[in-house]
Amino acid sequence: GIMVLYFMSSSSIPRPPLPTTSVLKGEQGKTHSGVPAGDVQAPPPLTVENVADGSNAASAPALTSPKQSNDGSSGPAQPVAETSGERMNATFVTLARNSDLWEIVKSIRQVEDRFNRKFHYDWVFLNDKPFDTAFKNVTTSLISGKTHYGLIPEEHWSFPEHIDTDRARRVREDMAQRKIIYGDSISYRHMCRFESGFFFQHPLMQQFEWYWRVEPSIELYCDINYDTFKFMRDHNKKYSFVLSLYEYVETIPTLWDSVKTFKNNHPEHIAEDNGMKFLSDDGGETYNHCHFWSNFEIGNLNWLRSQAYTDYFNQLDKDGGFFYERWGDAPVHSIAAGLLLKKDEIHFFNDIAYYHVPFTHCPTGEQYRLERKCHCNPKDNFDWKGYSCTSRFFDMNHLEKPPGYKDQQD
Repeated sequence: GIMVLYFMSSSSIPRPPLPTTSVLKGEQGKTHSGVPAGDVQAPPPLTVENVADGSNAASAPALTSPKQSNDGSSGPAQPVAETSGERMNATFVTLARNSDLWEIVKSIRQVEDRFNRKFHYDWVFLNDKPFDTAFKNVTTSLISGKTHYGLIPEEHWSFPEHIDTDRARRVREDMAQRKIIYGDSISYRHMCRFESGFFFQHPLMQQFEWYWRVEPSIELYCDINYDTFKFMRDHNKKYSFVLSLYEYVETIPTLWDSVKTFKNNHPEHIAEDNGMKFLSDDGGETYNHCHFWSNFEIGNLNWLRSQAYTDYFNQLDKDGGFFYERWGDAPVHSIAAGLLLKKDEIHFFNDIAYYHVPFTHCPTGEQYRLERKCHCNPKDNFDWKGYSCTSRFFDMNHLEKPPGYKDQQD
């Protein structure tokens, strides 16, 4: 889910007035990699295609360790630059369509210039239609690792058999009348279900252990001089984020009911010392609608393929909320991370300065930004605003907020 200008928690940040649906109508939201409104026809049978350019590297070059600053670096432990040539079994992954080409190339340049030109990781592109030659040629020319292009199987981008399509149609019509963002879109629902339960099952993804999700038209504002995948492994992290916020409540009225059904059926999957305090203000009775914004994720694919996550997704899929409501992949992933992982297995990448319309994460602390050659405006930082949930993450983990954070509150 993307639109979230909704706030009902017991946060210490002063609460702004709640926006109405009409306020949200004209707001830009999560692009979800080129999924337009309207119906999507079933794709042809699954095919897999690999394209590799000649610059794929077997190892990363040695790097100079950056200076570590105390200005803005309090909070989650900041990673130290790696000088080893070891590469992780990792890939970037993007859900895109051919029409997204000139938007995704902007993201590719950002990722390559700020990070991947040093490490040469692979990139997987997935589409519900075959990629055309222009898309493959242009993207391959820009990426320093191998590129892979795959077609999403029909069963992962269509209505499952147990869904009452007439009921689902009535829901879309009702949401359209209430002007709920993407409420009338079939393709958006297919996308959310695919990102929630299937992208990590695609044959092209099976070879990898780690992923970094990238969407069109993002920006990376600071240099990243260490291997983020290796950092995740070395620090026993399974999931990570840079932005967090509140979900648009009218899209997920019964999501937490399904979550509680899963918890009751599978208590063995609920982790000790988990992140429930990020998700709920009353010990799990209700959901506070906080989620990690999933258009940026670095995570462990083996966790997503685990029996715990499989049972979790299957319960949600069975209950039908992807189609009978408009459940987004962001709250689905976030709730899973909050319940199935220990809270210290979730990482906030404070040093990955990031933009996806309409929100910015710009690290707090001037010296911190200067050392990493950042070009973001700190006034745009969303972390400490009233609709952000990042303060909750800090409080749950007893982390000290960085100096100057109060100046960036509403």
